[in-house]
Amino acid sequence: MTETTASPNQVSTLLPPAPRMHHIGIQTSDLANCVAWYRDFFGCAEKWSLEEFSDLTESRLPGMKRLTEVKVGDLRFHLFERADDIEGLPGGDKVQFQHVCLVVSSPQDLVAWRERWLELHASGRYRFASDEMPTDVVTDADGVQSCYLVDVNGLEFELTYVPGGDR
Repeated sequence: MTETTASPNQVSTLLPPAPRMHHIGIQTSDLANCVAWYRDFFGCAEKWSLEEFSDLTESRLPGMKRLTEVKVGDLRFHLFERADDIEGLPGGDKVQFQHVCLVVSSPQDLVAWRERWLELHASGRYRFASDEMPTDVVTDADGVQSCYLVDVNGLEFELTYVPGGDR
């Protein structure tokens, strides 16, 4: 555990402006498979790719071979392939993001996204790291509806519908 030397009296009460999401970085062992799935599932378009990286990037992500940005609307994914094989699936006892939640406009959209995932999975065009199927659409006590599914790398997304908007 890291200790801080500042006392509560020394911490500024002014917060900087709230940050906004720019992209979600996703590590993959098969960039072509990953780009194809994000294109076909979310409707992403390839925006740019890099094969040369800064010293900082190379020190943080040794063996990185290529980075491709795919984007749909304001949602960007940075898909990067590393030279070494990535062992194991995400999850387990590693400290990491557990899932990314994306909001949809209606309960019907949840059903449509789940059906799209099932159709793409059944097509056999993609190599999935996990055999995990999407959950059913569930409704919590507040009426919020969700469905959980994984990408080709085994990373989990929650698609959710919140009645009445954001809370």
